[in-house]
Order: sequence, then C-alpha cells, then structure tokens
Amino acid sequence: MLAVRSPRDPAAPVRAAGLLLAIVVLWPLAVIGEFHPWVLFEAQNLKVMGGFLSAFLPPDTSGEFLAHLGRATLETLAIATAGIALAFVIAVPLAMATTRALSISRIGPGAGQRRGEYLRAALRMLLVVLRGLPELVWALLFVRVFGLGPAAGVLALGLTYGGMLAKVYGEILESGDERPARALLEAGGGRVQALCYGLLPGASQELTSYTVYRWECAVRASVVMGFVGAGGLGQLMDQSMRMLNGGEAASILFTFLLLVLAADALSAVLRRQLGDAGGYGGALAFGPRTLVWLALLGSALVASYGWLDLGFSALLTRDAMASMASYFMSFFPLDLSAPWLAKVARGSLETVAISALGTLLAAACGLLLALPACGRYGQAAEQATRFLLNALRSVPELVWATLMALAAGLGPFAGILALALHTSGVLGRLFAEALQNAPSRPRDALLEAGSPAAAAFLYGTLPQVSPQLIAYSLYRWEMNIRMAAILGFVGAGGLGQLLYVELSLFHHAQASTVIAAMLLLSIAVDAASAWLRRRLGSVTA
Repeated sequence: MLAVRSPRDPAAPVRAAGLLLAIVVLWPLAVIGEFHPWVLFEAQNLKVMGGFLSAFLPPDTSGEFLAHLGRATLETLAIATAGIALAFVIAVPLAMATTRALSISRIGPGAGQRRGEYLRAALRMLLVVLRGLPELVWALLFVRVFGLGPAAGVLALGLTYGGMLAKVYGEILESGDERPARALLEAGGGRVQALCYGLLPGASQELTSYTVYRWECAVRASVVMGFVGAGGLGQLMDQSMRMLNGGEAASILFTFLLLVLAADALSAVLRRQLGDAGGYGGALAFGPRTLVWLALLGSALVASYGWLDLGFSALLTRDAMASMASYFMSFFPLDLSAPWLAKVARGSLETVAISALGTLLAAACGLLLALPACGRYGQAAEQATRFLLNALRSVPELVWATLMALAAGLGPFAGILALALHTSGVLGRLFAEALQNAPSRPRDALLEAGSPAAAAFLYGTLPQVSPQLIAYSLYRWEMNIRMAAILGFVGAGGLGQLLYVELSLFHHAQASTVIAAMLLLSIAVDAASAWLRRRLGSVTA
C-alpha cells in the first residue's frame, strides 16, 4: 500500500531563503544597535525608571506651572503656524520654477531649453537639501546663531517644510491637466497667469488639503524642536526631564496628547470644510464660507507672528548678515580625515540600525494592535486599542527616547525603543484601516470550509493587504531614518549624538561632515525604499 504524502507548500523554499537573508542582514544590525532587551529588566534600570515614573503622580497642577504650560502651548501653536506660513512663501516660487507644468523652455526647441533643464535640476537639488536635513538639525544650527527662542524654530520649519511643500506642490500641479496652462504659455502669458488660470482651478483643493496636513505635522515638529532650545512645549519638557521633575513632565505629556489630538481634529475639519467648498473639477469655490475660513486662518497667522515677536527685521541688518555668513562659512571645508570618516561611518551604521530595527519592531507591534483596532474583537477592544495607538503616536520620538534612555541607558538601543513605540501607533492605525477595507470573501470562504480563525486571517486576509502594509512600513522607514539621525541629541546614539557633541565643542568642520552624512543617508534610504516598493509592486502585480 502506497503511503500518501502530505502536500508541500510550493513557496516554502522561497520563504526559507527570505528568512535566512533577513537573519543575515538583521543580526549585524542588532549587534551595531546594541539590541539588548534584557537590560530593561536589570535591577538598576528598573529602579531608576520606576522612581521617575512614580514621580509622575500626581501631575503638577500648581497655578504658576499651569501658566507656564499655557504660554508654552500657545508658543508651540504659534511656531507651527508661523513656520508653515514661511514654508509656503518659500515653496510657491520654488514649485513654480521646478515644475514642468509651468516650464516655458519646454514649449519649443532653442538654447533656453537646456538652460531651463539645468536650472530645474539645480533647484531640485536645493529642495533635496532643504527637506533632507531634519528640522531639528536646522533648529540646532539656528539656535547657535540667534540664541534660544522661537525664531530658530520658525526658520527651521520654514526651510524643511518649504522643501517638502515645493516638491509636493510641483507633483500635484504636474498630475493634473496641463493643457490650459500650456495654451496660456504658448499665447505669451506668464507663469503666474498660467498658474492662476490654467492649473489652480483643478488643483487648488488638493494643494490646500496638503498644506493643512503639513500644518498638523508642523505642530508635532515644533514640540520636538524645543529640545534644542527653540521654545514651546519641547523646551519646557526638556527642562523638566533634566531636573527629573516627574510631576511637571506628566502634565506636559498630557498636554502633548491633547494638543496633537486637537491638531489632528482641527486639520481634518479644515480639510473637510475646504473640500466641501470645492466646485466642479475639485476647484475651490471662494464663497462666503471659504472666505470666513481664510479670514480665520489669516487672523491666526497675524496673531502667531505678533505673539512670538520674532524680530526678523534685526536679522536683516548688515552686521547680522555678516555674523550669519561667518558662522556658516566656519563649517567649510569638511573634515575628511580618515579617523573622522571612520567615526562618521560608525555613526551612520548605528543610525541605519536604529531606524531599521525600530521600524521592524513597530511593524510587528502595529500588526498585533491592528487586529483589535479594526474591530475583530468587539467595539470595546477597538476603542481601547485605538486610544492606545493615539497615545503612542502623540508622544514625539524625542520624548520617548528620553524616557527610554532612563530605562535602558544611553546608546542606540534607547533610540530603537523610542522609534518602535511611536511608529507602532502610526502603523497600527494605518494597518487597522487597511484590514477594515480588505474584502472579506476569501476569509469567509475559509471559515465556512472549517478553517480556524487564525488560518483564515493568515491565508484569506493577510495576503490581500500585505503589499499595502509593506508599503506603509517602507514609507515610515524613510521618515524614521531622519528621526534616527537626531535621536542622539538626547543620548540615543547614531549621527545625532556625534553632531550634538561636535557642535557643543564648536568643532564645525567635523559637524559639517556629520550633516553631509545625514543628507546622503536620507537620500540613499529614500532611493532604496522607492526601489523596494517598485520591486514588491512588480512581484505582487
């Protein structure tokens, strides 16, 4: 009698090879990142963390501290609003100059066509530099020039977000119908006319929505920049953490949560209201309701600049400009000596390890939290898990890094834990929405055939959403590489720790090498992530 052989999974060799490759890649990253989870349970670390957390209760509710907290909260909102306004002023002319939709040189052949291409390429490289350096690095540099205060934060947001807005604005303008703008340019019209009458009617709603979303991100960023002295809640939090004042830290963390949730809600309302005002083809209809919202936004902008009292006019004097030029020229030439390059390379590897391991842990935790968050285990579990996800993502990574440095000690492992905690909240929410939108027929068919619920999920639901989950994870890795590069400002290793130390010692040539490494690393990870998404997309297609 012939024995019946059990069917084998035809994809088993490929999966085994993928698992082996993952181990080969992740093992050295774990060594470089000092991935030692057991240190969290060492007696000394538990004692330090327990003592600090016990000081969180009760939160500080004294009148004097609440007054400081209220002023810091308003300052954070003002920095975000003023920063996004400055970014808009920077982004609009750069977007007009770099987008192909408004290119006059493309109308016909001639000597100007090649010059136009070179100019657009140079400006796009400028955008890469502006958005490639994290806003916290810009803020740290500006604090060294202008001193402590919100001016550094506003300028940092303006540069980084100006680069981001210009890139996305250009892509939005190119994604629509370019024929009206091209016809205006061919008829002798200028770029401003082609933009206002040829492109904006079809793209204004999307442009407005993205700008409002960026303001929401700017609120989080303005909190983080306070850790290097750029004002707002972050600066107040940094002072409380340095003094190990748990009561004040608890009140500030609670304010973080409320502020970020309120910014999310307000951003959603603004996008919805401005979207509802859209007319035919998505163009904004500038009726009474839209004008009211624009008046409110304009008032908020004026109030923000008035509250901050930035004193930009003093920065435009000849002495101030000479001082700034002298400071930034001190960063050149870069220190390219072999010993220093080896140290920067080590910091770069630590940064890659922090970002990769933090994102991987977050993807695993996010998927586990997404299961109850998508409603698989009842409404009570869904609401509780969604609140946890909101709490995780509302606390900035730099705050998590400060807490994890107390729990796990200084070094890259604290940065890994910080990224994992914050990114779990982000990916958990995105994963839950993907699972909710997945078709239920394959899972239901497996359940009706008698398969366990776990098998129905693994073979019925997960294969449908896995490309989307991988894409979300890769996008977050792109963002986490920038954040991993600055977590060292609070002792979490990587390039950030090198930069902070060298700037503190006024070693500007060495610091400029670290900044260049940050920029190159960000560009490399963006390119690698885009290649992986294309590769995975072609495999799953």
